Amino acid sequence: MKFNLFSKNKKIKRKLLTKKNIILFIIFFSMAFTIVVLLMPRQNMKVVYGVTFSKSFAQHLGLDWKETYLALMDDAGAKKVRLPSYWNEIENIRGEYFYQDLDWQIEEAEKRGVEIVLSLGQKQPRWPECHIPQWAMEIDEIERQNELINYITEVVNRYKDKKNITNWQVENEPFLPYGKCPKLDKKFLDREIATVRELDSRPIIISDSGELGTWYSAGKRADILGTTLYRIVWNDSIGYIHYPTPSVIYRLKAAIIMFLTGVDKIVIVELQGEPWGPKMIIETSLEDQYKSMDPEQFQKNIDYVKDIEFSEAYLWGGEWWYWLKTEKNDDRIWNMAKKAFHDSPNLNNF
Repeated sequence: MKFNLFSKNKKIKRKLLTKKNIILFIIFFSMAFTIVVLLMPRQNMKVVYGVTFSKSFAQHLGLDWKETYLALMDDAGAKKVRLPSYWNEIENIRGEYFYQDLDWQIEEAEKRGVEIVLSLGQKQPRWPECHIPQWAMEIDEIERQNELINYITEVVNRYKDKKNITNWQVENEPFLPYGKCPKLDKKFLDREIATVRELDSRPIIISDSGELGTWYSAGKRADILGTTLYRIVWNDSIGYIHYPTPSVIYRLKAAIIMFLTGVDKIVIVELQGEPWGPKMIIETSLEDQYKSMDPEQFQKNIDYVKDIEFSEAYLWGGEWWYWLKTEKNDDRIWNMAKKAFHDSPNLNNF
């Protein structure tokens, strides 16, 4: 009996030692990996800055959206633009498609040699995040998913011959439960991605939250992983949050995710360049807007990206800069963005 008990204790001890060794190995490997990343020589690469543009948000600010869009390219000098293809705007009536405004945006960019990332799906940039037409909200989930696949197919087929579209973004931060969106269905997300791959060979961007996401689920599905990057945000329970994250954390996180998933390119699809407060911008005083974004913070965000050494960053807030410039007679941030675009390396990719 004593012998059996002793043998059993030895087995338990061996198991504990094995688990301990595994834990120690993970800790050692993580420390070694971190040291290697930190000691890697800095490349001092130049960042290519682009901008996200939303027609509906420009209109929300009371701007002429066409004038704003052209100013971002012609005056500010943006050479890369991320555009949404809102389902509720293009197929507001079931089976009827209105492409005129998106056609115009893509064609005007093409004339100027501006590259486009075209966002697809139901969850796309700008509040309320999910842009689902009312008719699609009134049908069951399976039918709605089938209709969304039909919609994505229509959009990709319409624009896949446009050479200035360099990437498709499938959904926007699909793994972050935010906005008025249906619960994530990973199998359906994979179906959306597979649909786009079948229709066209251009790289697909899958995005995740820079501060709240792991990047793993997005990275393993993506050709290019897109991350957001915010520095000062509003939380209804806490108030303003100033993220203390040093830039090296992004470098380390990127190295780990590239190692684990095999994704070989990470870009910032949404770099904070406008306020984030308790209310919409149009309902917030300029003084309160500047609590989370002013010229000094804007420049800090630009410099922060240079330290991370990601090759591309799409600034968020171009409509707001133009609103400041034309409605508030403050062109400081506009001119900072203009300099960032001007200093970006030449593209000539199409």
